[in-house]
Amino acid sequence: MTPVRTPESVRAKPDAVAVAAVEPAREAAIAEAGAAQVGDHLGHLVEGERLVTHYFASTHPGYRGWRWAVTVTRASRAKTVTVNEVVMLPGDVAIVAPEWVPWSERVQPGDLRPGDLFPTLPDDPRLEPGFTDTGDTPEDVLTVVEELGLGRERVLSPIGREEAAERWYAGDFGPASPIAQAVPYKCHSCGYWIRLADSLGQAFGVCANEMAPGEARVVAYDYGCGAHSDATIDLAEAPIPDHAFDTTGYDTLQLSPED
Repeated sequence: MTPVRTPESVRAKPDAVAVAAVEPAREAAIAEAGAAQVGDHLGHLVEGERLVTHYFASTHPGYRGWRWAVTVTRASRAKTVTVNEVVMLPGDVAIVAPEWVPWSERVQPGDLRPGDLFPTLPDDPRLEPGFTDTGDTPEDVLTVVEELGLGRERVLSPIGREEAAERWYAGDFGPASPIAQAVPYKCHSCGYWIRLADSLGQAFGVCANEMAPGEARVVAYDYGCGAHSDATIDLAEAPIPDHAFDTTGYDTLQLSPED
C-alpha cells in the first residue's frame, strides 16, 4: 500500500515518545472503527511540540484512499501519550464530495423555469440607481419616483453595459459566428435590422426577419446571414425546347359507323 502524501510538517522537534506510539494510536483507531477497518501504518506528522498525528489506511471498501488520523500528545515529563482525537481524512486519491458552491453561483443562464425567482443582489455592480440622489432618504426618493412614474429604481451601470456588450459580441450572433463568416452581408445594412435606442445601439440591434436565424434576437451590427434584405440570386431563364413531332410511325384508330 502506497502511503498518502501528508501536509508540510511544522518546525517542531519530533517527540520520540509520541513518534513511537504507533500501537497506542492503532488501538485508538480500532476502538473507533473496529479492527477490520484499520489497515497499515502510513506514517506520522509532527503537528507541534509533543504533538504527533499517526496515519493508518482505511480498509473499508467504500472509503478507498481515505485514512485514519490519530493525534497523540504527551504532557511535559510524562512517559506515556494521551490520545487527542481520532478522525478519518481523505487522501490524494480519495473520492470526496465536490467543493460546495453557493446556489447563486450554481444557477446558469437558461436554468430558470416558470415560477422561479432569481433575486438580484443589492450591491450588484451591473446596476446603479435610476435616479439622482437628492440627499433625502432612499425611501422618500423611491416614493416620489413611484408616484410620478419618473423611471426605474435601478438601471444598467457602465459595468453592466460593458459585460452585456462583450457577451453579445462574442456570442452566436456576433461577427465571429460561423454563419456570419460565410456571407458578405452585414446587419447594419439590412432593412430588417432595428437599431437599439439605448447607447448599446451603436453596436447592436434586433433582427426582424422571421426567415433569419437571429430573428427577434439581439445581433451585432457586423453580424450577418443569408437572409439579408439585399441578398438576391440571378437565375438565367431555362430554354424552352421546340415541340417534337413523331414522323416515323402511326396509330391505328378504330372508328365507329357513326363517325
